[in-house]
Amino acid sequence: MKPDPRECALYSAEQVRRIDRAAIESLGIDGYVLMQRAAAAAFACLRTHWPQARRVLLLVGHGNNGGDALLLGVLALEAGLAVDALVLGGQGSGDAARARADFIAAGGVLQPAHAGLALPPADVVVDGLFGSGLSRAVDGVARELIAQLAEAAVGVLALDVPSGLDADRGVPRGIAVRADVTLCMVAWKRGLFTAAAADHCGRRELALLDLPASLHAAFEPEAQLLDATLFARLPPRRADSSKGSHGHVLVIGGDHGYGGAVQLAAGAALRTGAGLVSVATRAAQVGALNAALPEAMARGVETDAELDALLARADVLALGPGLGTGEWSRHLLARSLASDMPQVVDADALNLLAQAPRALGAASVITPHPGEAARLLGCSVAQVQEDRYAAVRELARRHACVAVLKGSGSLVAAPDGRVAVCPWGNPGLASGGTGDVLTGVIAALLAQRMPAWDAACVGVAAHARAGDLAAREGMRGLIARDLWPLLRRVLNGLER
Repeated sequence: MKPDPRECALYSAEQVRRIDRAAIESLGIDGYVLMQRAAAAAFACLRTHWPQARRVLLLVGHGNNGGDALLLGVLALEAGLAVDALVLGGQGSGDAARARADFIAAGGVLQPAHAGLALPPADVVVDGLFGSGLSRAVDGVARELIAQLAEAAVGVLALDVPSGLDADRGVPRGIAVRADVTLCMVAWKRGLFTAAAADHCGRRELALLDLPASLHAAFEPEAQLLDATLFARLPPRRADSSKGSHGHVLVIGGDHGYGGAVQLAAGAALRTGAGLVSVATRAAQVGALNAALPEAMARGVETDAELDALLARADVLALGPGLGTGEWSRHLLARSLASDMPQVVDADALNLLAQAPRALGAASVITPHPGEAARLLGCSVAQVQEDRYAAVRELARRHACVAVLKGSGSLVAAPDGRVAVCPWGNPGLASGGTGDVLTGVIAALLAQRMPAWDAACVGVAAHARAGDLAAREGMRGLIARDLWPLLRRVLNGLER
């Protein structure tokens, strides 16, 4: 069966509200029917993940998110479960008020939430406080409830969006629910997949509420989730080919004390399928590199002539791993950037680029982490993380190239505004050298004649999935070299 494209489409909260309104106004679907569908999907989700639950606690806001929770409560009561409902102040109106009436008619009791109130015991807590409609920092009684919930040893199901999490940016508004499962309604909200979202959403599931695809098709998604089908973009390995058929990557970096960085990038490029990999580095690094990675051709570079000879033979440059920021580093970078071949720019090369910004061209890729992105954009790391979507788009626009903003929910942006989001990866990848591995991966894909956008998307996905395979033995202690053999498995489809 062909996958539903809505499974990978990410929308802003406002776009989803417009899709919801279109269902009511254009298709004539009653708003209360949509609320009932949401409640049915949520109750089914609860039963799937907590089949032994006998007592359910509803945290109820006065909007439609609270209405969804109360109608879930109706279904739970009908199934013979015990249900408690703590309700924030405000009577609600429209469909939310009707849901309150139906909950009471089903035998439910609404208990007003107030300061100092302890959460009743429960097997599962259903978060129906705010959903995606929150536009301010969480305060007052709601903040107390969320703080208590964080300390409770209980399963948490968030409806639509964990309350307090910004649905567009993935950052908490002061405080946010940490759910075990988040059931997103109607369409994916883009903020569920980046920044702090992974710490708050738990397992993410989508309920389309039986809405036709034509509703969503009327709105251009803000971003797209990467999925496993993108590996079909990898070029075939023809029988009548040679090492020259698969591109030549030149890794440039490895100042004194940083030879490991270029080794990690070069090894990743080889494992990703580059036919040839050379390394331009300090002469003192060459012996160790040749001994550790004989498949790569390491050369000491101290003069323009030595670098030019390597540039003349390469197809793609990987600039920055262990490059440093001294005079030697600046000279290599300036001469390399002046070439017209595709480039992956990372690490110290980005720090130097921040001091002398320039356009790199559509065939190139930059791969900053939030700190490097902040230097490139002239802002703080907090500002980058506050709106990662805006930051990665500006990086791509400013440097006229494809940009990868690394981190939880890595983002890929093109100069035309397209954004892709990586749903894979784990905290084990937060260790020294994994970024150098990503540089080598993307450079090798460029060398195999993939367009920059495809190379960045496939590279980010392969790197993250290799990290997830490595994390099966535990995230703590995962090191960059662990990714090398796993990249080969991922890119050859052996882990799918």
